Amino acid sequence: MNIRHPAVAGRFYQKSPAQLKTQLEAWLSPVQPIETTPLAAIPSDHAVDPHLPTANAIRALIVPHAGYIFSGRVAAKAYQALLDVADTIKHVILIGPSHRYFFQGCALPTAEQFSTPLGNVTLNTQTIATLSEIEDFELSEQAHALEHSLEVQLPFLQTVLSNFSLLPILTSNVSPAKLAKLIDPLWQSNDTLLVVSSDLSHFHPYHKAQRIDRNTCHLIEHFEPTLTPEQACGSTGINTLLLLAKQRGYQLTRLALNNSGDTAGDKEKVVGYVSYLISNTE
Repeated sequence: MNIRHPAVAGRFYQKSPAQLKTQLEAWLSPVQPIETTPLAAIPSDHAVDPHLPTANAIRALIVPHAGYIFSGRVAAKAYQALLDVADTIKHVILIGPSHRYFFQGCALPTAEQFSTPLGNVTLNTQTIATLSEIEDFELSEQAHALEHSLEVQLPFLQTVLSNFSLLPILTSNVSPAKLAKLIDPLWQSNDTLLVVSSDLSHFHPYHKAQRIDRNTCHLIEHFEPTLTPEQACGSTGINTLLLLAKQRGYQLTRLALNNSGDTAGDKEKVVGYVSYLISNTE
């Protein structure tokens, strides 16, 4: 069996299964309720519902991918919302940016499973094989081997979901419109969750980063698929999701927004983090 072994366990998150499980369970069971900002697909000046969408309506997440000490709690805000629907989600499409390699289109793994300290995740090898025959997808063990943007989401998914298959997609030079067209038929059933992995701005002073990230969130919340890599390193995935969500009339709910200056870093060069739920309003 071809298994991709963890590349950043012990650096981005705990290598010890017991310590990792304890940390995630604590974050996923907070004492305080989540504070949210729901935003309708068609922007309005009217008041918005202050409550989370019903659990069975959740279709996608946007979550950060830095080391857990920096962004783990922000990501946990989104994953916590899946706890009530763990048994209904059978497939996960996970999209993240390639940090180490530049290539045309998207990269799919050659592995059959992804491993973490919490065990193995089975990949949707049938869909991977089908997509690999399309011009904008390629199989690349190299692109996936050391990439953290997808890996750091796996322990959260393993902790929250009961049983699922994974379709991991790394993006590089690909049009969000083209990717949206390819993802659309794969993301029709309610048992399929789309997860977009992205941090926000990088290495600006604290207050400047706050201004940049607030503007980025404004674009996201108005379904403007114009984000650049300077605004969000996973801009391709976010723009792809925004195109599909607006087309389907989905709702966005912002759960958390901060940066590394608020968590475990200094305030001279910070990285921004945000988490969103995307839900079906019907």
